[in-house]
Amino acid sequence: MSDKLIRELIRDVPNFPSEGILFKDITPVLRDPQAFSHAVTAFAELSNSYDLVAGVEARGFIFGAAIAQYAGKGFIPIRKSGKLPAASFSESYALEYGENVLQIHQDAIQKGERVFLIDDVLATGGTLGAASKLVERCGGVIDTAAVLMEIAGLGGRANFSALYPQLEIAVLLT
Repeated sequence: MSDKLIRELIRDVPNFPSEGILFKDITPVLRDPQAFSHAVTAFAELSNSYDLVAGVEARGFIFGAAIAQYAGKGFIPIRKSGKLPAASFSESYALEYGENVLQIHQDAIQKGERVFLIDDVLATGGTLGAASKLVERCGGVIDTAAVLMEIAGLGGRANFSALYPQLEIAVLLT
């Protein structure tokens, strides 16, 4: 399975979740066992120095849990506001169509643990930036930041690099 075939499975959904947004639907990739397996393996092999995998709600959960299983690591969910039951840190961020808040349990990551951070799409960089801040607030260190794909023209890479110039974002489908 090549990256080209995975790219062909991603469908564009105009005007979702709001007018003027072109949503990248990855569910056909998830449905195809070869495409999904290829993506998980490629992500997991980006680094071998992480202790935990953290996935951003919602589609980052899917890849993150699978990567953690493949690599024999623990998984940490980074959730949208109001979904975690224990004491949590919160971080606000801007989207291309509004604002949101992410949360992580305060005890999710031990000081110095290296984290593989995964999300599905890099758009403005807000989600990945907020998730990175949460990992750091817990005492973790971002080992790898990765996404399935990047939406060019929304400044995500530049916005993230302004916050984390030492981190390169790994993009599976370039």
